[in-house]
Amino acid sequence: MQLSIDLTGRDVLVAGSDHAARQAVRRYQAAGAVVYRLSTPQGAGHDGPLPERPFLVAAVDDGQPGWEPLLDRCRAAGIPVAVEPAAGPVGHVTLVGGGPGTTELLTVGAIKALRDADVVFYDRLAPCQDLPQLTSAELVDVGKKPGHHKVGQADIEKLMVESALAGNNVVRLKGGDPYVFGRGGEEVASCVAAGVPVRVISGVTSAISVPAAAGIPVTHREVSHMFTVVSGHAPLTEKEHQHLAGLGGTIVVLMGIGTLHQLAAGLRRAGMRTDMPMAVVERGYRPGQRTTIADLGSITTAAAGCSNPAVLVIGEVVRVAEANRGHAEAAADLDRLAASLLGS
Repeated sequence: MQLSIDLTGRDVLVAGSDHAARQAVRRYQAAGAVVYRLSTPQGAGHDGPLPERPFLVAAVDDGQPGWEPLLDRCRAAGIPVAVEPAAGPVGHVTLVGGGPGTTELLTVGAIKALRDADVVFYDRLAPCQDLPQLTSAELVDVGKKPGHHKVGQADIEKLMVESALAGNNVVRLKGGDPYVFGRGGEEVASCVAAGVPVRVISGVTSAISVPAAAGIPVTHREVSHMFTVVSGHAPLTEKEHQHLAGLGGTIVVLMGIGTLHQLAAGLRRAGMRTDMPMAVVERGYRPGQRTTIADLGSITTAAAGCSNPAVLVIGEVVRVAEANRGHAEAAADLDRLAASLLGS
């Protein structure tokens, strides 16, 4: 059970060793509480008087024996006791896949890593708007846009490593999955070369989730039993167009608006039929999400006003989505008709 309590101006006693409690202290301070500290069950480690009756006692699970008698006395006196996890070891990096940009698709591991972070270096396609509610860490925007890299990749890796070597728990929050066109492998290699412990928490890739947001399954029985994921940042070669056209199944292109014209023309030259259905899903799971559906022969005209972030889907699964959408709209029409008849 999770409760939201306004702690502004409330006295909160955080009990636990300095190392284990450091992030809990920061979380309660960020929530507006007046934080007091108790580092040992014997009463050591506090600076100045402790509150006579705190509003809440936050008990950090630091592994020290002897806390239970104090906590039992607090409970007997009617003072709520919240159990807090201990902070993890210092000086490491966690690459976190943030999914397509909505907190609803963050994994449990991602939430835990953000909670325990001291510094978060985040991308613009990660769910960055909600970060202040997910972590009390220092937030650093290192997001890159097409044609404009506020912080270059080498500089991002340098910042991560330097911060970890300074003793911070560093989270590198990336959109989608770190290992799907996310340069996660390069960032892991930089940490390993510098002797910094590093781990990766996978995320929900936009290659699957964004088409799903538009009702498009990337596979569907008796329609498509495979899908290929392609980066749209740079034009493909003629040989790559031929391979894609010959594979069959579904083709998913990430960030492909800039190369859409070359892709469509190349697939047509490679023999893909012009009536192959295509969809452009813009801003999946974000405000202003929009889906444009056409075919390979007309998609460049239909998508003239589209922009990244966008996912392109090429294949017969697009027709499945259109059929499902038609059934859903028909059902909605019947519901509205029934409601109006009942109302009359």
